[in-house]
Amino acid sequence: MAALSELSLRYRLLLATYRWRVLQPSPWAVPRVPLARARVALVTSAGLLRPGVDAPFHEARGGDPSVRWLPADVDPATLEIGQTSDAFDRAPIVADRNAAFPLDRLRELAAAGAIGAVAPRHVSFNGSMTAPGRFTAETAPQVAGQLERDAVDAALLVPV
Repeated sequence: MAALSELSLRYRLLLATYRWRVLQPSPWAVPRVPLARARVALVTSAGLLRPGVDAPFHEARGGDPSVRWLPADVDPATLEIGQTSDAFDRAPIVADRNAAFPLDRLRELAAAGAIGAVAPRHVSFNGSMTAPGRFTAETAPQVAGQLERDAVDAALLVPV
């Protein structure tokens, strides 16, 4: 996370004038199954995508609300960083995609019996959204529905 003083004047002004939303806290969800039996999916805001397979994220006013579905057998090292924001440090993700998409660690947890299984697919979205209304109203419920159809018990959000 960058310090405010490290950001360009453009981003400091944006943050100073941005109309932040006030959200009501979500109620705590009680797990349906113990973690050792849970099917777990990853959800990353790094905008990761499969080059040559997935469409790139677009620099749209307010942000691109679309998602890319990443199969469980994907090699994280092959993923491209499609995040459209230039206001975050990509170096850790360039060095190891697991910093933003810890699929290798999730596989290790499943092999050790700490979780029940790795979900058949995972979600990647472009976290650079200044107007997330469409994402929260349309995309997120669609993603939740698909994860439910995939019998996912828990999702690990990996924000960047």
